[in-house]
Amino acid sequence: MNFDLKNEEKAEKALLICVDTGDTDYDVSMRELGELARTAGAEVVGELIQKRPTVENATFVGKGRLEEISEFCRNNDVDLIIADAELSPVQVRNIEDATDTRVVDRTTLILDIFAGRAQSKEGKLQVELAQLKYSLPRLTGKGTSLSRLGGGIGTRGPGETKLESDKRHIRRKIQYIKNELEDVERRRNMQHTRRKKNGVRVAAIVGYTNAGKSTLMNKLTDAGVLQEDKLFATLDPTARKLVLPSGEQIMIVDTVGFISRLPHQLVEAFKSTLEEALYADVILNVCDASDPECHNHIKVTNEILSDIYGGECITVPVINVFNKCDIGSDVDFGFMYNRESSVKISAKTGYGLDDLLNAIEKSLPQTRKRVKMLLPFEKIGVASQIRKDGVVHSEKYMEDGLLLDATAQISFLDSVKDYIM
Repeated sequence: MNFDLKNEEKAEKALLICVDTGDTDYDVSMRELGELARTAGAEVVGELIQKRPTVENATFVGKGRLEEISEFCRNNDVDLIIADAELSPVQVRNIEDATDTRVVDRTTLILDIFAGRAQSKEGKLQVELAQLKYSLPRLTGKGTSLSRLGGGIGTRGPGETKLESDKRHIRRKIQYIKNELEDVERRRNMQHTRRKKNGVRVAAIVGYTNAGKSTLMNKLTDAGVLQEDKLFATLDPTARKLVLPSGEQIMIVDTVGFISRLPHQLVEAFKSTLEEALYADVILNVCDASDPECHNHIKVTNEILSDIYGGECITVPVINVFNKCDIGSDVDFGFMYNRESSVKISAKTGYGLDDLLNAIEKSLPQTRKRVKMLLPFEKIGVASQIRKDGVVHSEKYMEDGLLLDATAQISFLDSVKDYIM
């Protein structure tokens, strides 16, 4: 089944289930699970939540609720049960046996969405690695083959081939993909080294999925990145040139979106992509200011960033970008808003983008400076060097030389300090 359903294709009917043990806000979690299901192409026809102190080891939900789930599936022609948790192989098998309905968990659903969204070779490799690592310990009890040939959500990616029938084959495949990704990472590190050598500074866009990161990227740079009102609309990082108010050109990079309880397999697999934030000079933490869970989304993003930094504090400036401020909202995010490190914008309308560009420029380490200088005619070649590596705002020939208004590297200005006015 293709990720984008065609008109003639019938969407799978999905039932969402969860066990509320009191350790999280399951109303919010189930809304998010519904969005994930719809993003994957399913039609959500019902939700069943059970409150209990712990999950049932054998069947996830209790016996009575399992019978209720089975009856609901029969009466509503349910094709798929999606659990808002990570299920064990035994739980999956027992629920499927009791309901005669296919079962996937939250992690499998997210992996499936990623499998449909990845476009680049690196993205596809990263998703396949995460899927294989997740499926390997779940081979037990699946018989001689994991292959699910029926199609549908949770079956995309490497799950259709013979490799699932042989653990050693999967381990060899995992190692092969790791080697491929190491080559990609080496090339990425070379790019980072080249950028640093050339003095290119980088701003990385991070944040919760569907917060408007791609819309912001397009608005700032005309990048042409896919933007949809769906979770994980884009996975592959996009880098574009961004011109700041001073005329300085920097690189801005869009990264994969985050989500609460993002499978650790994905965090690990997408480490090299997420590390764009590690090499950035400033991080833009974009959040949806119209979402009541805005503060939690910022928290999730910061936790994942901390993980990328090896559990240490983030060592580069972070600007909290409150997007969609043009939409009416009752969200009180005043306690998160700091005028020194926060900006309110609307990527859709362009509101606040000038403030954002100024905030980026202010947050970048001071390596360039705008000055006026009078170059004697015998030093006129200096102007060419400034045009190459800096920005010339204006120039005028005077009787005793060339008058420049320019922004240049501070290290370079030291060599021509005698001509600075």
